[in-house]
Amino acid sequence: MPNDAGASDALIRLRGVTKTFGEGATAFQALKGVDLDIARGDFVAVMGPSGSGKSTTMNILGCLDVPTSGQFLFRGHPVETLDRDQRALLRRRYLGFVFQGFNLLARTTALENVELPLVYRGEDKAKRHELGMAALDKVGLADWWDHTPAELSGGQQQRVAIARAIVTHPDVLLADEPTGNLDSARSIEIMELLTDLNRNSGITVLMVTHEPDMAAFARTIIHFKDGLVERIEKSPGVVG
Repeated sequence: MPNDAGASDALIRLRGVTKTFGEGATAFQALKGVDLDIARGDFVAVMGPSGSGKSTTMNILGCLDVPTSGQFLFRGHPVETLDRDQRALLRRRYLGFVFQGFNLLARTTALENVELPLVYRGEDKAKRHELGMAALDKVGLADWWDHTPAELSGGQQQRVAIARAIVTHPDVLLADEPTGNLDSARSIEIMELLTDLNRNSGITVLMVTHEPDMAAFARTIIHFKDGLVERIEKSPGVVG
């Protein structure tokens, strides 16, 4: 079921996407023909029970996996035709990732953690410092640049992880349960930050969550069930 609203401005488009794991009698079809349009600048929450296909879809959208069949267009280009190296380049240029577990390097400072994607891109030290500090400032942690993860709260660690994800100025931020390890107050802070990045920096946000109160921050909510998009709805009222 495609999301026809804003389809003409679709940044991401899936058509008939399937994904099968394994072969023969042990084969499992995780996706059974997903049709989906995501508009540039949208804030999307992806929901569904375990095994519904939401995580498999997010892995495909993040260029971490490829469809078994079907079409995946990103900025109008067919991603399913790209090889591994080309998908890696697409990830580095256009995508940022935020995970539930923060995934920060323990013995390095907040700034060094944020600079890591720039190291992979081959930026020089001065440019890394400039962009890293700008990203930390955007998430409200410029004064904490020299602190290690152990010296930061859970909410601050997730802010560092978000700064790392946006330091390359991605088109899309993919967030997998970004508030899953946080208490309610810190969760709201992170959701307000993601909302601000979406509204004021123009970043398209795709977020997997099990929590309806977190999904309420999104503009669009996509529900998965049994390997398909069950329904797409506009948030009844954006929070924050």
